[in-house]
Amino acid sequence: MRSLKLLLLGLLAAVLTGCGYNEIQSKDEAVTAAWAEVLSQYQRRADLIPNIVNTVKGEANFEQETLTRVVEARSRATSIQATPELVNDPAALQKFNAAQGELSSALSRLLVVVENYPNLKANAGFQDLRAQLEGTENRIGVARNRFIKTTQDFNVYVRQFPVNLTAMVFGYPAKPQFAVENEKAISAPPTVDFGTKK
Repeated sequence: MRSLKLLLLGLLAAVLTGCGYNEIQSKDEAVTAAWAEVLSQYQRRADLIPNIVNTVKGEANFEQETLTRVVEARSRATSIQATPELVNDPAALQKFNAAQGELSSALSRLLVVVENYPNLKANAGFQDLRAQLEGTENRIGVARNRFIKTTQDFNVYVRQFPVNLTAMVFGYPAKPQFAVENEKAISAPPTVDFGTKK
């Protein structure tokens, strides 16, 4: 009887050592930290936008519709409650990504339109804000890539046997990844038409 208890205890210890619970915790925290960095960079961008908009407003004839789109896109992007739990909800993450994408698009349009205004292009304050925005966009890209990598590491780990059993028992499903809004459209090769001279 005693040897049976020792055998069961030894078997239980062997199973628990390979269960991966502690590693799941470590990888889950890494995903949370990577997500916090993504949010930090998005917040940095959101904080720059009012300064950019105010600088551009100083240009007398600047297109009001472009500014309005930027302000509205920023408002939508910052209205989404960006909590650590957002990373575990695929629908909420997709909505958040869509709002951030819309903001990126509005900012891109703004910077293209600015090219038509020589006074703005020569404005040192605007150029500094533009450089900060470009740097922030690069930081967002780096932070997103880190998040994608840590999420991938977590997802691969919690899908491996026997860790998948531990993850299932303790409620650690695979986490959603960043997704491209129109994946089918970007997978098609672009059509290039230089036109034909007659």
